Amino acid sequence: MTTMAIVGAGPGLGLAAARRFGREGFDIALIARGADKLHALAQELGTDGITARGYVADVRDPEALTGALATAAADLGPVEVVQYSPVPAREFMKPVLETAADDLRGPLEMSVLGPAAAVQAVLPGMRALGRGTILFPNGSSAVRPRDAVTGTSVAFAGEAAYATLLHDALAPENIHVAQLIIPLGIGGGEPDHDADALADRLWSLHSERGAFRTFVRPLD
Repeated sequence: MTTMAIVGAGPGLGLAAARRFGREGFDIALIARGADKLHALAQELGTDGITARGYVADVRDPEALTGALATAAADLGPVEVVQYSPVPAREFMKPVLETAADDLRGPLEMSVLGPAAAVQAVLPGMRALGRGTILFPNGSSAVRPRDAVTGTSVAFAGEAAYATLLHDALAPENIHVAQLIIPLGIGGGEPDHDADALADRLWSLHSERGAFRTFVRPLD
């Protein structure tokens, strides 16, 4: 059995994706900062007959994140799919003229250094399997920066560039990298932005292995 690791697991898209992939036979590794939250999510998935375990790590701590992914693979089996989707902190959301250099440190740690640490942790296992999928759900600021969320816009743009390069480099190894742009946010009031609907899109990105970037709906 192989594993799906959800980095930044929570009760929204993380839980929905865990259910969707769990129904397909994946064991689920849930990674986030809060032990109590992880325990509750794992219990909830267990009631659905899905094997899930929580692993505490802050994505801004590369050693902790790498360790959590290694432990998950040892416990549950090699990580075939990783979803990188931690929720940005509110302090990342400042206008550009109010954003100092230090204000960009946290967003870059979360959205550039974190993905790099996660990918390097799971890549050997994917190569041993001969397959893998790396999923990056992002808001629209990843492709259309907004002044009100400067930190996230800058960091998501870096994440998108890194993911694009990964897609091109890993495709010959049967490791698919995909980005899902979610313009209205998760649960944004439209059916196609509901967490379960987005989880279905993520499953399609994994199973169909199409283009790198997919939009839930076109940007205005």
